[in-house]
Amino acid sequence: MVVNRDTKIGDVIEYDNSAAQFFFAMGMFCVGCPSAAMETLEEACEVHGTDVEVLIKALNAHFENAQA
Repeated sequence: MVVNRDTKIGDVIEYDNSAAQFFFAMGMFCVGCPSAAMETLEEACEVHGTDVEVLIKALNAHFENAQA
């Protein structure tokens, strides 16, 4: 999986629930919330005042390493 600003939180967690750790590290503890699942990474980061690019890089690196 490769994520971008438009990737939905629910899609990330469904693909690999261990990715929740990256949301938690950025103070986003609502990844299991039904409404949050439909938010894009960009929307969630905007609401939480965090940098979407940092989250995208962390998630993509995680998924790349998992495939190696």
